Amino acid sequence: MGKTIRIIKLISFIIIAIEVLLGGVFSIIYFNNFFDFYNQVKPEYIAITMAIIIAVDCLFVWVIILVLSSLRQKTDLKAAAIIGSDVQEAYNFAMIGLAITDDQNVVLWTNDLFKSRHIEIMDMDIIEWQPELATLRDIANGDQVAKVVVNSRTYQVKLLQEAGLWIFKDITDYESIYNYSKDQAPVVGILAIDNYDDVVRGDDDFNDVVTKVKNDIFAYAKEYGILLRRIKDDSYSMLCNYESFAKMVEDKFSIIDKVRGESIRGEIPLTLSMGLAHDFPDVIKLNDLANDALDIAMSRGGDQVVVSAYGQEMKFYGGKSEAQEKRNRVKTRVLADSLISLINASDRVLIMGHAMMDMDAFGACLGMKAICNRLKKNSRIVVDLKNTEFKTRSAMTSSFGKDELDKLVVTSKEAEDLINGNTLLIVVDVHTPNMVMAPKLIDKAAKIVVIDHHRRAEEYIDSPVFNHIDPAASSACELISEFIRFSSINPRIELPSTYATIMLSGIFLDSSYFKSRNTGIRTFEAATILKEYGADNSLADDFLKDDYEEHKEVTDITTNLETPYYGVVIATANPDRLYDHATIAKAANLCLSFKGVHAAFVMGKVSNREYRVSARSDGTINVSLLAERLGGGGHFTSAAVTFNTSDPREVKNAILAVLESSLTEATNKGLPKNSEED
Repeated sequence: MGKTIRIIKLISFIIIAIEVLLGGVFSIIYFNNFFDFYNQVKPEYIAITMAIIIAVDCLFVWVIILVLSSLRQKTDLKAAAIIGSDVQEAYNFAMIGLAITDDQNVVLWTNDLFKSRHIEIMDMDIIEWQPELATLRDIANGDQVAKVVVNSRTYQVKLLQEAGLWIFKDITDYESIYNYSKDQAPVVGILAIDNYDDVVRGDDDFNDVVTKVKNDIFAYAKEYGILLRRIKDDSYSMLCNYESFAKMVEDKFSIIDKVRGESIRGEIPLTLSMGLAHDFPDVIKLNDLANDALDIAMSRGGDQVVVSAYGQEMKFYGGKSEAQEKRNRVKTRVLADSLISLINASDRVLIMGHAMMDMDAFGACLGMKAICNRLKKNSRIVVDLKNTEFKTRSAMTSSFGKDELDKLVVTSKEAEDLINGNTLLIVVDVHTPNMVMAPKLIDKAAKIVVIDHHRRAEEYIDSPVFNHIDPAASSACELISEFIRFSSINPRIELPSTYATIMLSGIFLDSSYFKSRNTGIRTFEAATILKEYGADNSLADDFLKDDYEEHKEVTDITTNLETPYYGVVIATANPDRLYDHATIAKAANLCLSFKGVHAAFVMGKVSNREYRVSARSDGTINVSLLAERLGGGGHFTSAAVTFNTSDPREVKNAILAVLESSLTEATNKGLPKNSEED
């Protein structure tokens, strides 16, 4: 029909042009009396000619009307052939609209639904009318649907390509029911007051700050329509609908910041942790998900909200303060005894740390080896020398003879042959599966123990039989030292002085010689424990000393500093050189020693297809949160990220993008942007 209309338009234009041309010629001849026109042509002839032209024009218009009527009838017949005759009323009752278009997306026909709803789209381009429908035209899949809103009503649209038929189904009522059901869907949560037992002693919970915090919690619950019930002195169950939950998300869970502010004024380290779950009809399952989310929030240091939507990745909110140190020797003894029971029940023990093993990971492995030796269990440390930091390799070769080292360590390939159903795999200083020394062992092991001091990431080793993640600890060696000292085994566990020295070196490394903000009383107590076992301070320090070449590399890196934000620096190592992980970390630590620097990001190439970013903070900024946004993780003041790329610009742009979007969230007070960069 569209093609016919275009032909009619062309013929009409030609006829009009001819008539205008003839009229112009006639006027020129007539008014100038060319060819003695007045005497040669009588007025009667002129009148007859005009009458003939008018008759021809009328006939032409009448023919066009007939042609269009015929085409319209054929179009109606085509529609009837598609949808069947005598079903218009049924389609109207079902609130289904039909529209037929030509090859140019021009609407040729619509059923009565459009007319009854005053939707006039005849001879219009349907894509220009509703641009959302372009996806249906571009995709050949007939099952594809689109959703459009016309005159406050929602339609689901489907296209039958061959017939050019657009089917509009009114789903306004269904949308209303769906939105109502979604808004009223249950959300289950658990709220816990961090460090409550450390602040409140005995039954005295009438502390002014504690009372204020609890009042804030109940006021927040009332404001957002949350049913709150006390489970224990320091925890509450939460129940609300999704509409209330969405408002809390939009508010970014301001109760977390408010309670932190109350604690700061009261000089009491009280913060809140919350685990919430939704998108599942079974409230019992939601409660389990909320418990898991709360466990992750607590293992990441607390002061944050973890939201678990069924079948989706977890989302994190808050996490602006460091984990508070907890001194609970009873809990440490219970954990140590549980670990010892697992070791006793196993035939063999394999111990491993993270890839590019540092002194903290190796020292923690040695501490676990000492526990296994005391229990007379066959145990080996999984070490690939090529996947170990240079200083750690030097400490191994200088501290142990070849025969002793062969009995102490085993390669990852050899470990795969040793593992069986009753082998216990102990993972220290890491909890992310793809970051361990030998990832294949994770898949093969039936029993896995995880001991770590980094904030728990979403990617985590599944179903460990023993799990201890304490982000308040400065290092993994600190945790293992406590297990050795406070376990109830008698006689006590013996720790060789060589092991103790390397473990002390690991504490030196991760606590920056007791200067980092996550250094607490427990860190000094762990160092004291290791000294009791004969740890050598001087030798532990020697293990970490740089040679001249490494020192030069570190200083060269720090000469290339940029300051995209006040107090935040980015250093880029030479892209033509490969660097050791420890060198990049040392450069980040050195940047942090400069006055006015609150956070430092140092990026360097560690292989032909891999870039490493070490992030350090003085505690003002949570670099762990920023590293997680980049795909990494770590501590509040110390984190790292690995990029699978050889392009430094890609890495730098990723860092800048995260700083742009998340720096304010990662700090208690936003830092102003550097005026030179604006």
